[in-house]
Amino acid sequence: MARGDRAAFEELYRRTSPWLAVRLRRRCADQQIVAEVMQETYLAVWRAAGSFAGSGSGTGGTAVGWLWTIAARRLVDAFRRRAHHAEPPPAAAPYPVAPAAEEEALVATVGGDVGDALRRLAPELRDVLQAMVLDGLSVRETAVLLGLPEGTVKTRARRARTAMREALA
Repeated sequence: MARGDRAAFEELYRRTSPWLAVRLRRRCADQQIVAEVMQETYLAVWRAAGSFAGSGSGTGGTAVGWLWTIAARRLVDAFRRRAHHAEPPPAAAPYPVAPAAEEEALVATVGGDVGDALRRLAPELRDVLQAMVLDGLSVRETAVLLGLPEGTVKTRARRARTAMREALA
């Protein structure tokens, strides 16, 4: 893809777009915003593929992690662009009764005591911790993404870290 191989890009899109769409929909119920973010994300990936090609060797970054970082930042940008409207964008979709695929993947990845501690966190603390630690977003980006004041994000992040420390002590 870094050399302009359209078939490689199409394969990346085929493999990652369903997963990315689900992840974005969990954070934004507005399908128009999700569609815009998907388009902007894959356009950015196509344009910047050459800059990632060398970073996968040695730094430990994955293409999927890079893709999600771009998408999450584009979603925050979309929220900011729409912030001037009278009504804020719809909140993230409510948590389904069945666990989401990313929660199941998180449980499979983070097991043992850490996984147990994560599952015991209150949902609002877990959301902030996931956005900041797992998704790599800043306090400001997390605030925009979750529709919270920055101070609330900082407080919840501190409470989540304290609860995790206590659970693992």
